[in-house]
Amino acid sequence: MMSLPFPFIFFEANGNRETMALPDAAVTLLEQHYGFIAVIFWMAILLLPTLFLLMVFYLHLSIAINKPFPWRILIARSLSRLQPWMMADVFLIGVLVSMVKIISLASIGFGWSFWAFCGYVILLLKTSKDLDGDWLWRHIADEAQTPETLRAGHTALSQRMTGCHACGQINAIDEHGRGLCSRCHEHLHVRQRYSVQATIALLVTSAILYIPAMALPIMTIVSLGDTSPQTIIGGVLILMETGDYPVALVIFVASVVVPIAKVMALAWLCWKTHQPHPWRPEVRLRLYRMTEFIGRWSMIDVFVVAVLVSLVRLGNLMSIYPGPGVIAFAAVVIMTMLAAISFDPRLIWDAADNQQEDSDERVNAQGSA
Repeated sequence: MMSLPFPFIFFEANGNRETMALPDAAVTLLEQHYGFIAVIFWMAILLLPTLFLLMVFYLHLSIAINKPFPWRILIARSLSRLQPWMMADVFLIGVLVSMVKIISLASIGFGWSFWAFCGYVILLLKTSKDLDGDWLWRHIADEAQTPETLRAGHTALSQRMTGCHACGQINAIDEHGRGLCSRCHEHLHVRQRYSVQATIALLVTSAILYIPAMALPIMTIVSLGDTSPQTIIGGVLILMETGDYPVALVIFVASVVVPIAKVMALAWLCWKTHQPHPWRPEVRLRLYRMTEFIGRWSMIDVFVVAVLVSLVRLGNLMSIYPGPGVIAFAAVVIMTMLAAISFDPRLIWDAADNQQEDSDERVNAQGSA
């Protein structure tokens, strides 16, 4: 709460001083008719992380006093779904990048809210890292049980079983590949229906949106009455001209390389699911995990715009306004994240299992002959 009411950043140029509080970023974006970006800001920076911390506290308090609070199974199932969308740490990096962009034009200072927010981010990351899902489920539900009919050396799919992605319990499924987790009551599917089709549709949408995201200005800088639209690539080139190579590299990788790499990696994974002779499924699984992890870091440039727009407001002397490119770019990031979520990584192993079964059948046939 200390991150909200006090000054976050001070900005001073030519005797003019501007102070930004954390809520000002969303308010300014709303005033500029960029409500989509304002919603992303509030949800990713404040609402979802705060909800996550409250849910973790609620569950651990229930365990500590040994009292089964209502809805704790539902809350525990929701924790993993929230984590990819919490971006307080990404925003903090965006703030530092914003300061590098304008430090040569003005004097910058940090208020009490900034340091409180740094503490908030550190504690949030620590809580997320130390959260032990297995320990949590053991204390709020029954111990995970292995079905007696489960046979070692055979796939779960061949035995009509699947693991619950929420709590890890192995459950039997019906002939349609569906079931209900006996431990947390999560709906189960042996494979996510239309996973590849949904992923490809989201990737195509991302690729289409990527064109205006790169071509349109992400923000417009007004300095002494002169208007200068700036695209993402243009911002990287300006940073390189001023000698800020590390920051230029961060923006280039996060905003240009990562979205393209995610689209290409997920498209390749979708293609490989239909290949009769898969190549090293464990490598492809690591690639998928990497795309999941790095996807949200592309939001740095969106947060840079949110900070600069709310901080640099000195009229014709110096002001920064959001551009239409920021909406397209934010949509690209969200679409690529949804594409990674919609892809079912279990498909990576299906082709390998089928290949192994074919190999076993050939060996058996040769032995019989």
